[in-house]
This record gives sequence, C-alpha cells and structure tokens, in this order.
Amino acid sequence: MFRFELVHVDRHTGARAGLLHTPHGTVETPAFMPVGTHGAVRALTPEEVRAAGAQIVLANTFHLLLRPGPELIMRCGGLHRFMHWDGPILTDSGGYQLFSLAHLRSVSDEGVLFRSPIEGREIYLTPERVTEAQEQLGADLIMPLDVCLGFPSDRDTAADALRRTALWARRARAAHRRVEQALFGIVQGGFEPDLRRRAADEMVELDFPGYAIGGLSVGEPRATTYDLLAVVTDRLPADRPRYLMGVGVPPGVIEGTRRGVDMFDCVLPTRAGRTGIALTASGRINLRQAVHAHALSPVEEGCPCPACRGYTRAYLRHLFKAGEMLGPRLVSLHNLTFMARLQAQMRAAICEDRFEPWSREVLDRYATPW
Repeated sequence: MFRFELVHVDRHTGARAGLLHTPHGTVETPAFMPVGTHGAVRALTPEEVRAAGAQIVLANTFHLLLRPGPELIMRCGGLHRFMHWDGPILTDSGGYQLFSLAHLRSVSDEGVLFRSPIEGREIYLTPERVTEAQEQLGADLIMPLDVCLGFPSDRDTAADALRRTALWARRARAAHRRVEQALFGIVQGGFEPDLRRRAADEMVELDFPGYAIGGLSVGEPRATTYDLLAVVTDRLPADRPRYLMGVGVPPGVIEGTRRGVDMFDCVLPTRAGRTGIALTASGRINLRQAVHAHALSPVEEGCPCPACRGYTRAYLRHLFKAGEMLGPRLVSLHNLTFMARLQAQMRAAICEDRFEPWSREVLDRYATPW
C-alpha cells in the first residue's frame, strides 16, 4: 500500500523525480508539505490548500496528543476524516517540540516525562506510545520519537542523541502494527560528519521504507546544512524516499533537491503569509511597506492564486493595515501556490536533465536575501 517509484534522476546533479504511492493517493516528488500542526493549515480550508497545489500535508502528533487526543480522533474515523482532508498525511512525532521544552521535561532512555504547556499535567511519552498515537491518528507516513538538538551542540551530546534516537527507532519499529502506514527512520547526529554517516548507516540497517533527516536548519550556517545533507543522502538507499524535516525556504528546497531529497515541510510559507510576507521569484516582499501603498500590480504576474488573480498589492497592504483577516488568508494562499509551482518547475527540470542551469538561474534571480 506504500511504495516509492523513482522516475528520473538528473544526470548532472543527482536531483530526483519520483512518485510516492500511499493509501490516500500518489504524491509527485519533489514535494513540499504545508504544515497543519493542529490538524489544519492555519486560516485555510482543506479545499483551498488543495487548490493551491498541495498534494500532502503534515500534522503534529505532539500537539494532537495534547489536544484533542488521538483516541477522540480515532473515534471520529481518523485524522483524514477529522480534518476533512482526503489526501496523504504525514505526522511528525513531536520530537522537535519535546526537545524545545527543556524547562518542562526530563529525558531517559525509556522516554520523555514533561509537563503539558497547556494545563501543566504530567505526561510520559515513550517510542511505543508515540507510535501507538500515530496509529490511532491513521496518517499515511509516520515518524518515530527522536532526539533533536539545536546549534551548536558538542560532540558528546550529539553522540548520545544519535544513540538514543537509534534505540527509540528500534523500539518504534517493533511496536508498529499498521501495515498500511509507512514508518520512516530519522537520521540525527548533530553537526559532525562522521556521526551523521554513522546515524544514516544505523537507520539503513533497520530497513525502513523511507528516511527523514532531522536536526538540520536549526541555526547552523547554510553551508554546514548542505554539506551534512550531502553526507547523509550519499548513505541512503536510492529506492527509498528522503525527507528533509523543517526546511521550506525556497533556496533550501532547491539545494536540498540538488542533493537528492524528495520531501520537505515547513511553517514558513503560511507563517510568513500571515505577517504580509509574500514569496516571489525575486525573493520575499513585505506587503506592509509603504512602497506598495499605491501599487496596482499583483503580487506576482502570471501567478494563478486568488490573491494575484483578483487583488493589487495596494489592496493587500490595506487589508493588513486595517487588520482584516482576508489579507493573511490571501497571502498564505499565494505562498502555498508559489511553493507548489516551484516544486512542479523542479520536477520538470529534473526530468529534462536541466536542473543545474535551471536552479542557478532561479537562485540568481533572488534579489533579496532569504
């Protein structure tokens, strides 16, 4: 019920185009996944997210476990029915959220004990409980509990995180029962190339149907991100999908694809949209700035999104200045449409063996830094 089909590899770069077959549909890769942390892409309906070009969305197990709880969602028919999304869903384990709550948790090899940031009750999460919760949610792709570190991290801390992530991956794999779900392994290892290689090798030994790469884009220099990413993808099997967690800046998606990544997720497109930041082929533009007050052009010529089809930059700026919720909704839709168009352009360039010149041309057009 889950299968990855490698369609074409660009002969100059190794960038990949594939098909990810899941119980709820097929995803063309490279793919960007909008983030619906609580079971909704914020302020947008599932129909709008689909119309923007999204093929798969991400929800967060940690947050859904806290509220409303996986048991309720299971009684409602699973996450697909609960959130009214009939396409593929990936659920993150919430490892990143757990390890961002350093002041609220304690960690051992057995699991994580923490106080809920909602009402303060104690909750104990183990690899088995996180796997069970995702089985109750019913997502197509699920992630094991892992140890995510920030930047910088010393070598001893990174080595211990690698060890614990591998231990928890083995336990999650043993606990996993739903054959229609694909449980990915997660490669950690901090910022040491040899630890990253070791982490990748240990995950591959466990023979997961796909592999996520975690613990990058957490504050380290971009060059470090890309170097470590190449170290990892070189060790992963070519016939399995590769997912770079938490990366959604367009240059990062392009550079990740260049290094053989198939899937990406990030809150950036919708979070930026809610603040008036629009993604364009020339970089980011801030629609709140006075320069747009009398601009009668759309955000981006040729874009098929509702914001660009019917509204001017001047009107969008007015909505933000007036505090009207339509502004954040429209710019969020534009940004998701931009990301879907970007992934379609990448796929076409890969299939025609022109990813290298295409990517250089696109990156050179970015007039503003990301």
